[in-house]
Amino acid sequence: MSADKFTQLVDAHYAPLYRFALSLARNAADASDLTQQTFFIWARKGEQLRETEKAKSWLFTTLYREFLRGRRRAGQWQALDDLPVEEAEPAAPEVDLVTGMDAGLVVEALQEVDEVYRVPLTLFYLEELSYKEIAGALEVPIGTVMSRLSRGKAHLRAALRRRDSAALAAKVVPIDLGRKIS
Repeated sequence: MSADKFTQLVDAHYAPLYRFALSLARNAADASDLTQQTFFIWARKGEQLRETEKAKSWLFTTLYREFLRGRRRAGQWQALDDLPVEEAEPAAPEVDLVTGMDAGLVVEALQEVDEVYRVPLTLFYLEELSYKEIAGALEVPIGTVMSRLSRGKAHLRAALRRRDSAALAAKVVPIDLGRKIS
């Protein structure tokens, strides 16, 4: 892969990969390391990918695997409640113009959701991956993705309600999304 194509790939995918890494690692330094490691692996192995249009899914899958590998290697299988939440809010708290809600509040509530549900929610809503892409990235059946998203939305609504944001919970996490599966 040429340097220009690699730069284009990094420019196109760095921000969404970093956001996903931040949602997993919960601190900026580890998120940055995960993102850089993912692109390093791409630089070494990316040309092996036969279908280049699947680069986005490959990158997310690789980042998630590196996150899990790092946790196993470091023996950090501690309870999620014990993990610090650093820089969970976006760098510049944005207000969603459609709903008029503070994105930072939703991100904070998302951090309360168990990882098994938070990861698919993050990939679906923040990174806009399809069910099929999420299933590939997490290496689970598409039905599992659907059920985790459904349960995750319920947990997110509950987290928002606990923050005295029942109206926000109904607006931000609609029960029926109407998005296509593929």
